[in-house]
Amino acid sequence: MNAAATMRALPVGDHGLLIELGTGEEAEALHAELLRRRAAGTLPPVRDIVPAARTVLLEGLEHLSRERGDILEIPVRYDGPDLAEVAGLWGVAVDEVAGIHSAAGFRVAFCGFAPGFGYLTGLAERWSVPRRATPRTSVPPGSVALAGPYTGVYPRASPGGWQIIGTTDTVLWDPGRARAALLAPGTRVRFVPEGSP
Repeated sequence: MNAAATMRALPVGDHGLLIELGTGEEAEALHAELLRRRAAGTLPPVRDIVPAARTVLLEGLEHLSRERGDILEIPVRYDGPDLAEVAGLWGVAVDEVAGIHSAAGFRVAFCGFAPGFGYLTGLAERWSVPRRATPRTSVPPGSVALAGPYTGVYPRASPGGWQIIGTTDTVLWDPGRARAALLAPGTRVRFVPEGSP
């Protein structure tokens, strides 16, 4: 999937998620990726994955009814190495980035790239940023980063080209938990600057 793809996730009933894409090609690519991840066991349990012209419906996501009422709060230290670059792209002061980012309400549109990695939507289109021209060979776990319209948190050290704006100690992937992945499609998330009430 292209990180710049246009995407919107909408709840359908208690256990469904409809993902709207900008083009048929994006919908086909997402459908293929979701099937691949289900086969690999890296997708949360889902009964059906139904493609259409520009949408993909995930039906039977039993955890959605629990998560819709709850917002997962992730504390963040807005201390990332790309904070100044993002502030420049946004045309704001460096100390304004935390306020803009933490004011948004996020929802996990889909998961992938690595176990526990969620692609979160919620920032207004004007805050969209490009990937780094040169990806890092290793991004530390807990890095809170932006690329295109998405926010993500790296669950483990890995290469990456997203713009890192902060860090969290929240564990995104723990095979010892009943549900190893903290984030799943439909999860509502709020990033809370550390030290905030």
